[in-house]
Amino acid sequence: MQPLKIAIMAMGGEGGGVLADWIVDLGEANGWLAQTTSVPGVAQRTGATIYYVELYPVAEAERDGAAPVLALMPLPGDVDVVLASELMECGRAVQRGLVTPDRTTLVASTHRVYSITEKSALGDGRVDSGALLAHAEAAAKRFVRFDMAETAEQSGSVISAVLFGALAGTGVLPFSRAQYEATIERGGVGVASSLKAFAAGRERAGMRQDENLRSAQDDSGASASKDIGHPERSEGSRATARNPAVQSLLDRIDTSFPASARTMLREGVRRLIDYQDLAYADLYLDRMAAVAVLPGATARLLDETARHLALWMSYEDTIRVAALKTRGSRFERVRGEVRADRDQVLAIDEYLHPRVQEIAETLPASIGRWIERPGWPRRLVERFTQKGRIVTTSSLAGFFMLRAVAGMKRWRRATTRYAAENAAIETWLARIASTVAINPELAVEVAQCQRLVKGYSDTHERGVRNFETVMAAVQKAGAALAPATLRELCEAALADEHGARLGAALAHYALA
Repeated sequence: MQPLKIAIMAMGGEGGGVLADWIVDLGEANGWLAQTTSVPGVAQRTGATIYYVELYPVAEAERDGAAPVLALMPLPGDVDVVLASELMECGRAVQRGLVTPDRTTLVASTHRVYSITEKSALGDGRVDSGALLAHAEAAAKRFVRFDMAETAEQSGSVISAVLFGALAGTGVLPFSRAQYEATIERGGVGVASSLKAFAAGRERAGMRQDENLRSAQDDSGASASKDIGHPERSEGSRATARNPAVQSLLDRIDTSFPASARTMLREGVRRLIDYQDLAYADLYLDRMAAVAVLPGATARLLDETARHLALWMSYEDTIRVAALKTRGSRFERVRGEVRADRDQVLAIDEYLHPRVQEIAETLPASIGRWIERPGWPRRLVERFTQKGRIVTTSSLAGFFMLRAVAGMKRWRRATTRYAAENAAIETWLARIASTVAINPELAVEVAQCQRLVKGYSDTHERGVRNFETVMAAVQKAGAALAPATLRELCEAALADEHGARLGAALAHYALA
């Protein structure tokens, strides 16, 4: 007889260790020998860990006349049950060979917590959730999956309790529901909520109905977007606002722009009022009005320019970051994520490491340029920025420090960064205007090139460098450049952060 072998793929804070301990206690309390080990890792997100449990019946060991030798690590092709707390963890288990079609019951949550490589990609670096599900389906003997994060949220518990219930629902282990529940009760912590989550997980797994790939992908949250979304409003409806000045901007959109562009323009105005002020949103509409009257300007060009112009005008600087970190909605969101009760004290620490350039860009242009030049002012600033600082935004001192930085937005128009960004924006708009007269479709691609400029710090610098390289290629090729070629150059620029793919594409088209 072989031991029952269970591998748990979980991330930090999800209760993977608690789940492993529950399985061990479940076995030991019901006549089984048990052993658990864990192999921590920091390869992605909050530190993924593999927990491994082996179970062997005491009665069988007594008949054997010796204690079994239990393994410390799971081996490819030799695992009975794999429990995965998230879809990427499920994929990692399949990739490691721990899931096999002749043996393994795979239980996984379909929600996604994006990996560092996915979130830091210059373009859309998300792994296709549908492909992950298809590979897992083909690899496992039985695949049980649903959105366990949502189930845990609804139960007021954590995902480990849902996984424990799903394990019970599969019936793969020889224990009753009462034995599972008694294990949770012996733990003595969060018993009521854990039992509720356990029951929900057991019921979902016990349904034994496989969700189709489209439904599972919807559950995974793969439709999240990094950019501006469309408000839930039809193109033909009129928008209203309580503030008369805001209403004036909305009326200008309705009277001066075609219906097809109004949804995106409203979202751009909303974003820029939040970012700066009403006058800044009015400047946005001035710029868009100039695009709207260009000969040859199409509805698609207006929509794409409106979208990307709003994104560029709301560039991320230290002022913006400070404002976002001190909003009341953020404190509520963090409190909800960690499930802190109202009578519990919550501390939020921010790790900040501003560079000399970022500090200089936040200051008035003359002072910023003075600090950036080689000399004692720069050395003095560098001395205080060599190491990062931890700022507790939940404390009065930390909160007011960041609020003071956020309050500097009233002087943003006088900063070095504002001057640089606005000069780049005007040059880009001029490029769109000159291109639309030659090739309207190519002008759309020029507008979409703005997606190369994003983020802050090193990410922003790489994006600007790639954008300028691509714009130089547009100028060099002129009217001979095909829209598909420009689109290919942008995709190459987003494919790797070091620019190797872009360089190869430019060389291929003799545009280097």
